[in-house]
Amino acid sequence: MANIIDGKAISLAIKDEVKAQIPELEAKYGRKPCLCVIIVGENPASQVYVRNKVKAAEYVGMKSMLLRLPEETPEADLLATIQKLNADSEVDGILVQLPLPKHISEDKVIDAIAKEKDVDGFHVLNVGSLWIGDKCIVPCTPKGCIHLIKSTGIDIKGKLAVVVGRSNIVGKPVAKLLLDENATVVIAHSRTADLKALTLQADILVVAVGKENVVTADMVKPGAVVIDVGMNRNAEGKLCGDVDFAGVSEVAGWITPVPGGVGPMTIAMLMKNTIECFLLR
Repeated sequence: MANIIDGKAISLAIKDEVKAQIPELEAKYGRKPCLCVIIVGENPASQVYVRNKVKAAEYVGMKSMLLRLPEETPEADLLATIQKLNADSEVDGILVQLPLPKHISEDKVIDAIAKEKDVDGFHVLNVGSLWIGDKCIVPCTPKGCIHLIKSTGIDIKGKLAVVVGRSNIVGKPVAKLLLDENATVVIAHSRTADLKALTLQADILVVAVGKENVVTADMVKPGAVVIDVGMNRNAEGKLCGDVDFAGVSEVAGWITPVPGGVGPMTIAMLMKNTIECFLLR
C-alpha cells in the first residue's frame, strides 16, 4: 500500500514558515507584502479558488486585495486595471483568476502583468527565464509538485520521470523543473502511441491531463512516486483526480490524494511567490 503524500499538512508547514517571515519583512521594509487577486465574472470554481487564496493570504498575515469585476467587463478596462496595479508601489503580486470570459484574451491579460509582479509565473518573460535557467517566478502548481516529490525523501537525480500532459501551466514547466533536478524526463500526451509502456518505466509519474482515470494500477511501476494534478468530478459528482487512486495506491510507493494533495500546495507556493515578488522589488 502506498504512502499518502499529505499536501494539506505540507502546505500548512510552508504557510507557517511564510507567516513567521511577515513580521520580519514588515520590520525591515516598513510594510507587509501585498497580493492583489482579480476575478472577472461568477464562475463557481473560480470563486472557491479565489476565496482560498485570499484566506491563505490572511492566514499568513500579508496584505491582500480582492477586485471583483462583472462578467461583461471590457478587456480594455481589465488591462487598464492591471496597469494601475503595476504602477502601485504598495502591490507586490498580481493574480488574475483564470478562466476569463470569452471576450477577454487570457494571453493579453497575462502579458499585461509586470514580470516582477507575476506571482503565477505565467508571463512570457518568466516562462523564458525558466527554460534558459535564469532567476524567475516559478509557476505555483509545478513548484508544489517538486516540493511534494522531495517530501518523500527520494533523490530525483537520475530517476526516470514521466509527465502526462503538456499544458503551459503544469505539464511543460513541471518537466523543466524535473530536468533541473537532474531527472531523465519524458513528456507524454494525447497523441502518445503507447502510454502504458512509458508509465510502467516511470520512477516518478506526474499526471496533469484533466480526465478521470487516465492512469490505472496496471500502468504504474511498483514503488513509483505518483503525483496526481487532476481535479475532476466523477459520475457521482465527487472530486477525483486523473489517477485511479484506489487501484494505484496498491502499487505505488507514494501517491497524492485528490483532494488534499497538489491543490493546497498550489496556494502555499502562491504565498511563497508573493514573498519572492516583494523581495525582488
